[in-house]
Amino acid sequence: MRPHVDQRQARVLALVRARGSARVAELAGELGISPVTLRRDVEAMAARGEIRRMHGVISRLEADPAGAELRTPADVKTGAADTGTERGAAGLVIGMVVPTTEYYFADVVRGAREAVEARGARLTVGLTRYLVGEDRTQADRLLSTGADGLLLTPNWQAGSPGPGEGAWTAELPVPTVLVERWAPPGHPAASLDRVASDHADGAARAVRHLSELGHKRIALASRETPTSGRLRTGFAAAVATLGLEPAPAWPAAGTAPLAEAEAFARTLDYLCAAVAEGGVTAALIHSDTDAIMLIPRLQARGVRVPEDLAVITYDDEVAELADVPLSAVAPAKREVGARAAGMLLDRLEDRGAGREGPRQHLDLLPRLTVRP
Repeated sequence: MRPHVDQRQARVLALVRARGSARVAELAGELGISPVTLRRDVEAMAARGEIRRMHGVISRLEADPAGAELRTPADVKTGAADTGTERGAAGLVIGMVVPTTEYYFADVVRGAREAVEARGARLTVGLTRYLVGEDRTQADRLLSTGADGLLLTPNWQAGSPGPGEGAWTAELPVPTVLVERWAPPGHPAASLDRVASDHADGAARAVRHLSELGHKRIALASRETPTSGRLRTGFAAAVATLGLEPAPAWPAAGTAPLAEAEAFARTLDYLCAAVAEGGVTAALIHSDTDAIMLIPRLQARGVRVPEDLAVITYDDEVAELADVPLSAVAPAKREVGARAAGMLLDRLEDRGAGREGPRQHLDLLPRLTVRP
């Protein structure tokens, strides 16, 4: 087997020297070998000082000023920053804790995976299914199996930690980025890097569009989720800024959480009453699946959509698949995952090079897609 390995690595070295640089994934396809095999070759060749690797790309070393042999690390003076740069992200393992890999988080995980693999690292996932305490269990499990850093979506019901909740996230022994979660100033988790969708802006975009269509009284229908608090904030701010008439208040509910069927029935009753008695002519409904289920029931009770009630949904997962495609606000889910992964990999590389940049809080603006 050894002659074959030597021949393969010699071929890689020749191609890199001829071209200057090459992407690992593309080179693997050209050579007819798996990316995993090529990454092992690249690690060995980089360790011997034959090539330089960084962010899924390999390149030749700098030419000697005299035009002779290519220089190896023994010939080049490098500091800590150079060492970190050469290591790049190759070989790193990124752990990702998410509630699910379905619906909303399918695209978040996909974006993270693409970004991680593009830089030669590997993504491993732990699922919590929104179970209390499971996020910490999964984080500990991923760390025990060798994760160098964590992308973390804790099971915070309001999207941010409640009283006495979540301090453990700031005590993790590896760099950690919060994904689609946030912590208020003063909370230990506020010191973590984070990437999230700006759901408040998404709600405001929907209200502004409906206002431009002439609607003066707009309702928000959303069950309690980690997204709903930010939606209410953005919705209320847009209504006030645009000088719109407030929709009827939601009926008071008890302190005990409602079962799913009860919550759905309450939303249906609210919207019917808001149209019939409250002068509401448009609504932002979170989520797509709720909207698709609500619309035929609204129509069965005499509320025509869109004649009596114009609807925009939030999430844009299946809005286009409704019998009449629905306009929807789409958070940049895939980009959230990609940006969070990139932020974490940058943090790991900086740490390896002895650098420590400022923490970052990045909010990505959702997009409104209008469908006729």
